[in-house]
Amino acid sequence: MKASLSRQSFIAGLALAGLSLSAGSVLAQGAAKIGQPAPAFQAVDADGKTRNLSEFAGKTVILEWTNADCPYVRKHYNSATMQTLQKDMAKEGIVWLSVVSSPVGEQGYVDGTAAKELTTKRDAAPAAVLLDPNSKVARAYGATTTPHMYIVDPKGTLAYMGAIDDKPSSNPASLNGAKSYVRQAVAELKAGKPVSEAATKSYGCAVKYAPLS
Repeated sequence: MKASLSRQSFIAGLALAGLSLSAGSVLAQGAAKIGQPAPAFQAVDADGKTRNLSEFAGKTVILEWTNADCPYVRKHYNSATMQTLQKDMAKEGIVWLSVVSSPVGEQGYVDGTAAKELTTKRDAAPAAVLLDPNSKVARAYGATTTPHMYIVDPKGTLAYMGAIDDKPSSNPASLNGAKSYVRQAVAELKAGKPVSEAATKSYGCAVKYAPLS
């Protein structure tokens, strides 16, 4: 009987631990839905300027959740894949916003100075780096991984959300032959077509959420 109770307690403990581990995922369930207005947000950028989604009305906006210490993010930056994508999108008149949602003390956290230094060091080209240490923007969109990509069309509608490409690996070799969901979605929007793969499963490191206050 004692052995049975002990086993039940162990299983219950595992279940409780699992619930605790998944808490970040639960908190990450945002209101972002394909075909619906993209959640409004307000966040301070690396220069200390308050930015709002509404200021980019009439433009396509790409949101990239990032964490410089994540191996999946490093794969895309060390190969210059992410920077090339940022620069190509800028040529198309698209606004690229990199979002850092790691709170103080968690992997990937940066302040404005560190964010600007990192951008220069990596030769990155976002229109702005948004600092989201309270995870408010992340919660609004339901961002779960780094990277996690979102595309907002000129009408303010969420047109794409999910992975950057179809190779869910941190191995740089996986970039060979990878299909860029972001490039595909942008090309289809530019052609006036519906995005054929509007929602995909993102991959990468878990977004580190700040506790709810």
